[in-house]
Amino acid sequence: MSTEEAPAQQQPEQVTKPDEPPPVAAEEASGGSPAAEEKTLSNRALVLTGYGGYDKIKLQEKTMKSPQLKPGEVLVRVRACGLNFAELLGKQGLYELLPSPPVVLGMEGSGVVEAVGEDVKDRKVGDRVIAMNRSGMWQEWVVVPAQRTFPMPEEMSFEEAAALPINYMTAYMMLFEMANLRPGKSVLIHMAAGGVGVAATQLCQTVKDVTVFGTASASKHEVISQGGVTHPIDYRTKDYVTEIRKVNPKGVDVVLDPLGGSDTQKGFSLLKPLGILIVFGAANCVTGQKKNLFAMAKTWYNQLSLNTMKLMQTNKAISGFHLGYISDEELFERTLTSLLELYKQGKIKPRIDSCYHFEEVAEAMKRMHDRQNIGKVILLPEPKKKKEEEEKPKSEGDTAETVEKTEAAVSEQKEEEVKAEN
Repeated sequence: MSTEEAPAQQQPEQVTKPDEPPPVAAEEASGGSPAAEEKTLSNRALVLTGYGGYDKIKLQEKTMKSPQLKPGEVLVRVRACGLNFAELLGKQGLYELLPSPPVVLGMEGSGVVEAVGEDVKDRKVGDRVIAMNRSGMWQEWVVVPAQRTFPMPEEMSFEEAAALPINYMTAYMMLFEMANLRPGKSVLIHMAAGGVGVAATQLCQTVKDVTVFGTASASKHEVISQGGVTHPIDYRTKDYVTEIRKVNPKGVDVVLDPLGGSDTQKGFSLLKPLGILIVFGAANCVTGQKKNLFAMAKTWYNQLSLNTMKLMQTNKAISGFHLGYISDEELFERTLTSLLELYKQGKIKPRIDSCYHFEEVAEAMKRMHDRQNIGKVILLPEPKKKKEEEEKPKSEGDTAETVEKTEAAVSEQKEEEVKAEN
């Protein structure tokens, strides 16, 4: 597993263009009523302008016409967005489902419905919703199909809502749709402190007597142990295969592998008979800001290769999972509905590692790349300067006036005390 640090990050360049909407918004603005045409919106968006380092992500602030909604669409004002490893891959040109630059990044977010199109019966203006799309979520205003929005529970924050969809749906489908997790089983979760790792650990706790082995750096062990990891393992200083064999000589029933390469081979060797290995990523390919051909070649060379006869002889199963290639809307709705019910019951709760404003997207991505996060990294469309202004100290004039009022109040209080004593 690679731990090479990325070069120093660069803040996204801010570009202001008054009349030209971001790429995604431009494609979505069609149909609707004439009244909507007259209204203009100020939109901030994070646009990938080319493949490479953090400098390829530009913060664009533009004025655009209010999108005219097609039947079945809703307009959402985004309050929080989720950062996923797919965006790190997309920045390097390694995520095949992302449209070519320029493109607004982001697959999940949360916010408030500001307008609804025709035929939308179950959403209304003012609804707090979780929203998903294949791309384009990293902006203030986004048009999405109503069926890709889900009402938020009253007690759920916008940050938690943005952290839920991708990570928890991925973990849920792997554990329950593919692995058919049952009581008494054992699971190996790589990158247990990441977004999917935390989600998978929490979901394992909903099944009785499941043993969880989790790999993470030593500094994260206390947190992931509190979250439900039975046996935390420091992959940087110990061989996790050896450590697991010490506890379970026969191995484990389920391996969730987001790494690829030689780690997939190790995962397969750890499986018990009738166990299943689920590969859902290739994090070992990403070693720096830009595409690393050597790391890709090394991962590919060490990739597990076997035939069906080998599977028969070992009584083991291998499966691949990629949420982006699932188009079954009923499965999406059923899964997210189940997750929201578990949230209401208090059985799962997204762990927010940190929140960054759009201006700080480079810092956010570097934190995830360097595997410093424990839980979800969130991006906030709200301008950073607005929050700073709210916290800004009062001017000298205001301070002097406040001091005078305070002194007057103290004098008055002393006079009352003297009268009371007399």
